Amino acid sequence: MTDWSTFLSAMTLALVRVSGMLVFAPFFSSSALPVRSKAALVLAVAFLLAPLVAGLPNAHAEIGFAALLGELAVGLVYGLTLALLQEMLLFAGQIAGVQFSFSLVNLLDPSTHIETPLLGDLFQLLGTLVVIAAGLDRILLASLIRSFHAVPLGGYALAPVTGLAIVRAAGGVFLAGVELAAPVLAATLLVEVAVALAGRLSPQLPVMSLTVPLKTLTGFAILAGSMALWPRFIESRFAGLLDLAERLIAAPAAGGR
Repeated sequence: MTDWSTFLSAMTLALVRVSGMLVFAPFFSSSALPVRSKAALVLAVAFLLAPLVAGLPNAHAEIGFAALLGELAVGLVYGLTLALLQEMLLFAGQIAGVQFSFSLVNLLDPSTHIETPLLGDLFQLLGTLVVIAAGLDRILLASLIRSFHAVPLGGYALAPVTGLAIVRAAGGVFLAGVELAAPVLAATLLVEVAVALAGRLSPQLPVMSLTVPLKTLTGFAILAGSMALWPRFIESRFAGLLDLAERLIAAPAAGGR
């Protein structure tokens, strides 16, 4: 790095890219993390990356509206794509909550400031623990750093196909949520069928009084057992979304060259 103006321009562009990712990405977007800590992390990463990324081939460390918009777009593509993981966990929690008869039990989500189901919040917290325990937050930062090789500074232009790809990927949230909640869904459905058959055989049986506690107890037991599969499931979904984000930012850049 030969002069401070180039260094500051490269640092500003890198800061915009990293901060765009932190807005929506899992774990980093959590309101439980202090804002000052997030700001310090973004500044530190941008400061350390500036000398490296400014010297890469085809890098244009020049501040302009198009360059800033492109860097923000790269970060948002990462953040929005990986945010689908949290939406998948929330949807799975909603399915499980209905089966547990908790459909009316809602909490105020501090990150979105809207009411979300109780089990949806629980699933998101458990998913965050898996992300941290598996080191996926560090993998996300490493992938974002590698993105400077695929898309140099000031070399990205957001294409309409990128937005359409993210929307299509959002459709997979429903299937992934059903897959995650499938053990609980199947077990509680069998309980309902069994209680219904018992009610037909014995009309004096208090079916309504038995269904809810049996479904809840069975659901919690199956949920506790199925959590052994959660790390592998979440890691595979996270890796798939991360690969999708890398392809989305690389495709427009390759088309532009």
